[in-house]
Amino acid sequence: MTGGTPASALTEQDAVAELARLAREIADADAAYYQNDAPSLTDAEYDALRLRNAEIEARFPHLKREDSPSLKVGAEAGDGFAKARHGIPMLSLENAFADDDVADFAARIRRFLALPTETELACTAEPKIDGLSLSLTYEKGRLVRAATRGDGQTGEDVTANAKTLSDIPAKLAGKGWPDSIEVRGEVYMAKDDFAALNVREGAAERKVFANPRNAAAGSLRQLDVEITKSRPLRFFAYAWGAVSAPFSDTQSGAVELLGKWGFVTNPLMVRVLTVEEILAYYRDIEARRAGLPYDIDGVVYKVDRLDWQQRLGFVSRAPRWAIAHKFQAEKATTTLLGIDVQVGRTGSLTPVARLEPVTVGGVMVSNATLHNEDEIARLGVKPGDVVEIQRAGDVIPQVLRVVKAGKGPAWTMPDVCPACGSAAVREMDEAGEMDVRRRCSGGLICPAQAVERLKHFVSRKALDIDGLGARQIELFFEKGVVHAPQDIFRLRKNIEAAGLPPLEEWDGFGAASAKKLYAAIDARRTPEFARFLNGLGIRHVGQTTSGQFARGFLSWQAFWYAVQRAAEGGPGSEGYQDLTGIDGIGDAAARALVQFEAEPHNREMLEALLSEVEVADEAPAATDSPVAGKTVVFTGTLERMTRDEAKARASALGAKVAGSVSAKTDILVAGPGAGSKLAKAESLGVRTMTEAEWLALIGEA
Repeated sequence: MTGGTPASALTEQDAVAELARLAREIADADAAYYQNDAPSLTDAEYDALRLRNAEIEARFPHLKREDSPSLKVGAEAGDGFAKARHGIPMLSLENAFADDDVADFAARIRRFLALPTETELACTAEPKIDGLSLSLTYEKGRLVRAATRGDGQTGEDVTANAKTLSDIPAKLAGKGWPDSIEVRGEVYMAKDDFAALNVREGAAERKVFANPRNAAAGSLRQLDVEITKSRPLRFFAYAWGAVSAPFSDTQSGAVELLGKWGFVTNPLMVRVLTVEEILAYYRDIEARRAGLPYDIDGVVYKVDRLDWQQRLGFVSRAPRWAIAHKFQAEKATTTLLGIDVQVGRTGSLTPVARLEPVTVGGVMVSNATLHNEDEIARLGVKPGDVVEIQRAGDVIPQVLRVVKAGKGPAWTMPDVCPACGSAAVREMDEAGEMDVRRRCSGGLICPAQAVERLKHFVSRKALDIDGLGARQIELFFEKGVVHAPQDIFRLRKNIEAAGLPPLEEWDGFGAASAKKLYAAIDARRTPEFARFLNGLGIRHVGQTTSGQFARGFLSWQAFWYAVQRAAEGGPGSEGYQDLTGIDGIGDAAARALVQFEAEPHNREMLEALLSEVEVADEAPAATDSPVAGKTVVFTGTLERMTRDEAKARASALGAKVAGSVSAKTDILVAGPGAGSKLAKAESLGVRTMTEAEWLALIGEA
């Protein structure tokens, strides 16, 4: 629905469906970009998809999914390299697309830090290089490790390859550098070098690259270091991660020191004092963009004072103290040849436009999303129309409008599932509003849903069963030996019961591969709590939400007991409050869990699955802070920091921040104006303290 119904006009049901679609499609785009070095959209297009997600979440904060794209960075590291964990997460940046967004960024910082209007808010501004993020660890001045971003927590160890870049010093120059420091920046390929590389690759009858970013990422992530060495890669340093000791008071001063230590830094970086200066810089860089020797896709602004950066901290996937001001996307017109309907793993039917192939932003496009039947009606689009498309919001582009109507009949959404023939219906919510999505009512009998649910269950972010991917799931489902998650752990028995030859005799398998697959399945019989919950594929309970539940309950038994009590008692029950009392968990996730548990076939499946696996407990927060593992609630007006700042700091110290008081609350921090939460805490015997006492407890008085 990007480019369609404005977020302000969405119903709550529209928003639920749209956020689910965005989460799924952004995850797919992340995998294509970060793991395969073959992005299915440009950065501007990807950013527009995230912007759509942010707009809807801002209007419906209670619907925010805990697998929301706003909570995630990058994608998991690939299998070709050793994994390298970052000392401090490599996060992404929030985006600005308009002048008002930049002004809002500055205003948010002032509000968070409670800065008077007369206080100067200096920022750095620099071009946003379109390349591959890299973190370089130096010990005693010597390069010891280079790692890609990966999923922000863990990347790929590409040390040998990084050492071939002349812009990356093997030993730091100058003096004053910390004993240990992670220097971060962007690996890129200059435009001229990219063109020359493609000429050489073409002459050798090898595959040419689509753009400099792909070329840089693919070159750095070569398993053969000699190939990387032959590629003209460059590196700009602009940030740092973990350090053994502070080395500057400002962002601009730190980057200046990086230059003195032997790194190439961008000479176009400046220090600006006002929003007006920021916007003037942006327009200057935008005008000079085509003439720059490297590709950029925007401008990055960062708060200059590092003590303010520390106070501002981070949201889930980005620092509060930085933002990327992005350039606009491109459009094109073409003919809509037909409309196909795809069935997702939740049963939702999605219409997809088949297009006369057209190049948009250097990429050949032949499909575009139409989102749902309401969007088709709003656009008035049908096969035969000439339409305008934009690659700026979806894994496949979206149709913006009809440029010229064709002569064909209007198109209508089918009322039966194209995969199983079951009725495809638009459900009504409790308020009597119609769901924007039409869904197949076939459930597990629908092959499209069953197969996709099983693929999700074994995927990397769920049980991550090595060697059991989409192709194998489709094969086992077709052969009738895997219909539900528990069947995966009964694979050998099910094959025997079906009278089929042993797996090692199947095409594509042998004795070694069959043994390896069975071993990989058995290795997941004690799955991690969060992975197991995510693997169940419950609506509104994705990867991030699953992690929050795991950290909040620690054991699967305690968690599912709360779900069962919530299902029995409803929204006002203690079980329901236990679910929603976890900070960041809303009614949508709790309702979805209750609805899942209430379905008899789900209970049967889960009982059968738990007879095959034992869900491992979540490890408590690994920190020695005095509030680690404690459940903390903040109420009233805080005077020395904002509420957001207090929550962020508590979470960083290993505390579980809750939004409501219950018997399981350990600490209530009450400022002036505290009301019902304070009264309830006192009635329950919960430890209460003032803001000053809280700061003393955590050592920040």
